[in-house]
Amino acid sequence: MRVLVVTAVPAERDAVTRAFGTGAEVRGVPGGELHRAGPFDVLAGGVGPAAAAAATAFALAAPAPEPYALVVSAGIGGGFAPAAPLGSLAVATGIVAADLGAATADGFVPVTGLGFGRDTFLPPGDLVRDLAEATGAVPGPVLTVSTVTGSAARTAELLAAHPGAVAEAMEGFGVAEAADRFGVPALELRAVSNTVGPRDRAAWRIGDALAALTAAFGKTAPVVESWTRHDRLDRHRD
Repeated sequence: MRVLVVTAVPAERDAVTRAFGTGAEVRGVPGGELHRAGPFDVLAGGVGPAAAAAATAFALAAPAPEPYALVVSAGIGGGFAPAAPLGSLAVATGIVAADLGAATADGFVPVTGLGFGRDTFLPPGDLVRDLAEATGAVPGPVLTVSTVTGSAARTAELLAAHPGAVAEAMEGFGVAEAADRFGVPALELRAVSNTVGPRDRAAWRIGDALAALTAAFGKTAPVVESWTRHDRLDRHRD
């Protein structure tokens, strides 16, 4: 079984495939290209949860030689200090839609508080644990936002609503939503390029984060391959 990895932009996709050398096999799917590297089919699906969900759904629905056992939302993102400093890795214990809901006079109400849908997907706990151990990633909730945080006040609001959050990005929940519709578990892995809070582009370390993402996927491959084998055996026993 294969693993589908969805990034936002080609630079992130290439950082993942670089862990396995050059010359990845490329296969077209509706709306994009899958770059095959190691056990991963890697797709740059676009920025934001809507683009990520659409790209993931197209890739999962496309004819493939092997079914997908896992979908991973991956790339760079903002880290909440001090839990996830620049250049570190974060792996999601929960993939959370942090700004999906309604603004009221009494504050933000999540979509679940309105009686609709869901706002969190939980990746497989054993896989999160093993991946954190293999890569040194910090486990914790990773928040999906449609507007990147740019102030101390908003940072405080997010941490108050989601204690223990380690990172924010813009695609994870969309990827997980699409994967769930196909009955495939989802995971999110982020390399930290900047600190969540007031925007200071001079302090961003995008190159370092992309390098960390490459190193992480070299260590991730044996973990997910082992997990997919055991998951397949468990389902067969059931």
